[in-house]
Amino acid sequence: MPEPVHLDFVKHHRALLAWARDVATAHLSSTRPASIAPIHGEWGGVFVTLRREGELRGCRGIIAPQREATEAVHQATVLALTDPRFTSEPITAAELPRVVIEISFLSDPAPAEDPLSLQVGLHGVIVRRGERSGCFLPQVGAERGWDAETLLANCCSTKAGLDPEAWRDRETEVSLFTTDAFSEDDASRRDER
Repeated sequence: MPEPVHLDFVKHHRALLAWARDVATAHLSSTRPASIAPIHGEWGGVFVTLRREGELRGCRGIIAPQREATEAVHQATVLALTDPRFTSEPITAAELPRVVIEISFLSDPAPAEDPLSLQVGLHGVIVRRGERSGCFLPQVGAERGWDAETLLANCCSTKAGLDPEAWRDRETEVSLFTTDAFSEDDASRRDER
């Protein structure tokens, strides 16, 4: 089982969300974002998810060991803004104020001896076979009401371009991870209390 993300980012959530918004604004207006002091930690990757009125508008990230949060969030934000699933209708500067940003820091992925041991909503999954790979964050399966088997099958087929049953094959690597995920919605709810 993957170890939980070992970060002390709770105190940095608000600053990292503000930084991601500044990066998005600058990217869409072809300017430079303001600078931010580096925030250090250790984790296995970072994803930025963009939603408007609950609908996905972009989600991309980096799955690799990281140590500096602000640069990783910068890269993941630009990747999310250029998500290939939305190239025909990309996020615009006018739309950005209605977009909610979520950041997910990943633990180091751990090989799953039994892929069905994944707990939907707690574990994210990465499947790899040869040059093909796919990833789902923990919230994906929970939001869609999937069980572990359905999540694995969808990760193989829709994300990695593999047969839905490829996760059962020993040639396919299945890894699990956890996240420290936080969004602007979370921050605004805390402010209302």
